Amino acid sequence: MRSSITLTLLNALAVQAVRIIQSNDDGWAELYIRSFNDALNAEGYEVVLSGPAENESGSSSSDEEPKPRTEPCEYNSCPANSGPVGFNSTRPDLHWVNSFPVTSIRYGIDTFGPQRWNGEAPELAVTGPNVGSNLWLQVPFSGTVGAACYAAHDAGIPAIAFSGASTGNSAWNTTPVPARSAVYAELATTLVNKIIDSGKPYLPEGVFLNVNFPKVEGKCTKAADFKWILTRINPGLFSPPDVKWCGSTRLPTETDVFLSGGCRISVSIGDASDKTTINDDRQDTVLAKLKDLLVCQN
Repeated sequence: MRSSITLTLLNALAVQAVRIIQSNDDGWAELYIRSFNDALNAEGYEVVLSGPAENESGSSSSDEEPKPRTEPCEYNSCPANSGPVGFNSTRPDLHWVNSFPVTSIRYGIDTFGPQRWNGEAPELAVTGPNVGSNLWLQVPFSGTVGAACYAAHDAGIPAIAFSGASTGNSAWNTTPVPARSAVYAELATTLVNKIIDSGKPYLPEGVFLNVNFPKVEGKCTKAADFKWILTRINPGLFSPPDVKWCGSTRLPTETDVFLSGGCRISVSIGDASDKTTINDDRQDTVLAKLKDLLVCQN
């Protein structure tokens, strides 16, 4: 009994020690990213948020050194004339960068994270949840996806980009917290837990996951209502076969899953070098990690 308790405690400490860097493209003070941050912290992860000072949606993989701000950050979350980067005075784990999402996560990976973690690098990168979906043709333009791909491709850190179809930008201090923000945070944390529980390496080299949540409405109002579907980003008309799953060697596209309606979450296995679908044995590795979370589309 005593050895069993000791093992449980060691496993709990291992989870708590996982270092996560977090960013988005809607801005560091957007409610979705803050709800997700709260959920990750509640799980015991070591989280550092490093997001753009304001909404930088559609900035793709732009990267530019930050310049001093002359105006307040979004939602008046930092004062005017407050420099090129900053942090929350009562929450030094929350950082803003006056530039693009890629720049923001780069600063988090290279500077803010190691400062907080005694020189250690992040072990996982998460971006979003984005306010609005990022499906197929939207993917190359998304700053949320761009930041995840920078982490996975340039920095070599496993990365997941989350997006939610329920729109409506809200400040970090909105009360009460809308159900959509709380549900997306819970769902995103569920996938993070699953990836971390699967063991290192959390994802194959060069892979990012592009995750799209449907709207929180109708019959889809609680995290338990949602189902996870393994998908492709782009159609595979001329691509090699996908991993065999659900009786097929062609995964559905994330767009197909989105258009089919219902409480279906698409989880696409993305190539961080070009933001398309990975089509090799790395799909098998991801499927093995997620298999007992996934269901078939039909």
